[in-house]
Amino acid sequence: MDLSRKIEILAESAKYDVSCSSSGVMNNTRKGSIGSTATAGICHSFTSDGRCVSLLKLLFTNACIFDCHYCINRKSNAIPRATFTPQEVADLTMDFYMRNYIEGLFLSSAIIKNVDYTSELLIKTLKILRYEKAFKGYIHVKAIPGADEKLIEELGFLADRMSVNVELPSRESLKLLAPDKDPLALYKPMKQITHKKKEMAQVPALRNSAAFVPAGQSTQMIIGASPESDHSIVKIAEKLYQQYELKRVYYSAYIPVNHDSLLPAITTDPPLLREHRLYQADWLLRFYRFSADEILSEDKPNFNLYLDPKANWAVQHYEQFPVDVQSASYEQLLRIPGIGPKSAQNILKARKYYQLHLSDLKKLGVVIKRAQYFVSCNGITQPGLVNDPEWVISSLISSKQYETLKKANSQPLHEQLSLFDVERFETIKRKEARHAH
Repeated sequence: MDLSRKIEILAESAKYDVSCSSSGVMNNTRKGSIGSTATAGICHSFTSDGRCVSLLKLLFTNACIFDCHYCINRKSNAIPRATFTPQEVADLTMDFYMRNYIEGLFLSSAIIKNVDYTSELLIKTLKILRYEKAFKGYIHVKAIPGADEKLIEELGFLADRMSVNVELPSRESLKLLAPDKDPLALYKPMKQITHKKKEMAQVPALRNSAAFVPAGQSTQMIIGASPESDHSIVKIAEKLYQQYELKRVYYSAYIPVNHDSLLPAITTDPPLLREHRLYQADWLLRFYRFSADEILSEDKPNFNLYLDPKANWAVQHYEQFPVDVQSASYEQLLRIPGIGPKSAQNILKARKYYQLHLSDLKKLGVVIKRAQYFVSCNGITQPGLVNDPEWVISSLISSKQYETLKKANSQPLHEQLSLFDVERFETIKRKEARHAH
């Protein structure tokens, strides 16, 4: 098989791994323009300082020995199979890099022969890049659960970031849909990477040696292939952040690629809105000092269809608002919809020098159209607002969404819908219409 065909097969197989970001741009139809935005195998990720970097994204092999029900590369699927050699991946990476197409490599793999053999192939690839070709660019590589600890450690000294995919949110689902995988083995490399990084940081002699996974580790969960609630998924993510100090948990909306009685129907659309809500909740966990049980609960275990998790929390705890930005703590400011970490810091700095007014907030980076329902300045609130959470909800969502909400409340859906009494909501809307005339 020629190299271009391998790239076509293995770049296509790698697209289901979402532990990096993608621009989503598929084509460029501008006449006379130069460059393609959809080159096979190119994806995008972001550095800690916000720069977008391009990565060559490849699967080393899709010839897998496992038969995971949800995976396109399961051994029982009749699809084209291909396997790179370590030299081919190293040469491709350098060729793309020298042409200024990429700034790094994202390398994953199915399991060929066994987990240790697969890990050894990945190590050999990275050794060629690092030692023979002196490649100092960014490398993200997948750790293979179940591989020998020495192989995991060796891989960690060659890569900038490693990821160990937990695949599915619960052990029960993993046993059902990925019978070849050991749920306990998935978390073992995470623990090893965390322990090794702490060891390297604490021992002065080791700090000056080669860096071990300097960009940290991440993981991925497939959402929608199994029945776990949003609350349980957010709780798992919170635990992963706390126990293993992960940099990111990625959520992948389940895309039906196999006909299987244990999976959702092949015609089911990917749960993209649910994936989006999970990323919003994940942001609250990492940067807004929320806990999983504040975002969702056992009584209301699924995300709201129409409000983002932060706004949903705010209207359900409306007794805590409005918050006076002149005197509120940093933690209180972070709870206000429309205020993020940067704008909260701006508020804290600005109020040291002068009394804030509502008109100042936009200049400080606050999203007024959201924050106005939840803030005051020196006791003064935005004129014309009604101190009622249901009125706030009616103002935050569009009329089209409201019509959908009315229909949805009469049907049992997965999403959390019944925020308020629909009849009272209609009364509020009629009052608004009269005031408008």
